[in-house]
Amino acid sequence: MPTPAGLPPIFENTPVDLVPSQQIAAFPMNTFLESIAIASDNTLFITNHFEGKVIRIGADKIPVIHVEVSGKATGLAFTPDGNLLLTGWDEQGTSTIFKISPQGVVDTLLSVPEAMFLNGLTHLTGDYYLIADSYRGAIWELNARQKTIRIWLEHPLLARTSPDQEFPAVNGLKRFDDVLYASNTQKQQLVRIPIQANRQPGEPEIFVSQVNIDDFAFDRVGNLYGTTHIYNSVVKITPDGKVSAIAQAEQGMTGSTALAFGRVEGDRTGIYVVTNGGMSLPLPTGIAPAQVVRLEVGIEGLPLISC
Repeated sequence: MPTPAGLPPIFENTPVDLVPSQQIAAFPMNTFLESIAIASDNTLFITNHFEGKVIRIGADKIPVIHVEVSGKATGLAFTPDGNLLLTGWDEQGTSTIFKISPQGVVDTLLSVPEAMFLNGLTHLTGDYYLIADSYRGAIWELNARQKTIRIWLEHPLLARTSPDQEFPAVNGLKRFDDVLYASNTQKQQLVRIPIQANRQPGEPEIFVSQVNIDDFAFDRVGNLYGTTHIYNSVVKITPDGKVSAIAQAEQGMTGSTALAFGRVEGDRTGIYVVTNGGMSLPLPTGIAPAQVVRLEVGIEGLPLISC
């Protein structure tokens, strides 16, 4: 797999097994699409990071602005009642968690001045959600109903190698069975954290090294599909840690930041990937338009589910 100039060749010997791809939408250059969450009716909700927008794409594949906040927008996750949780910053630069109703009403759920860089978030159990703090090297636990937050885990495996590193450390979070998986993008590692019966974390351990993963999602048997951001690809990682590339820049993966599985019958084997066109590390040809691309990763006789 080609290595962008100046980066460690961590995927140089990675097998390539490309899957079918289809462009869903394109955006102007210098649009930083950051995260994606998919509603039960398969409507896509996507954050435009620097513009503080959440974009909605329905069955007509026409992007519209769902909401806009005075600040920056990062991670998205659905609550069981159909609201969206959004992490980001307010206009003063304070880390903030917003709640967005299905009708597009935005409320500030919680301000978190102690946080440094609230990023990916995922459902833990009940009213509880976990949020990556990419610069603090920690994971916060949010009680969305009580509007309370606390540190769930702060650990060296979640942290940057030094405070002057600009790339995020702990970034994407997803639960599979009783394990939380966390990508440490700056260290190029995937970390496994057991979830104990009392909802508390067990001892973290490295699952896979030398993988530059931003966001990711699981299929029902535990294969992980991850965006590689500055490596311009999507990779598949099997439960035993084998890595293969399933899409590259030629399939629209330039600056791939996040992905999610389709959620309706007939689309559960589709992954929707969002990109920033290489804003973080442009190709030699320059920054490309941001895209939303669907990858078909289905395996005959093995339907996938969104996690």
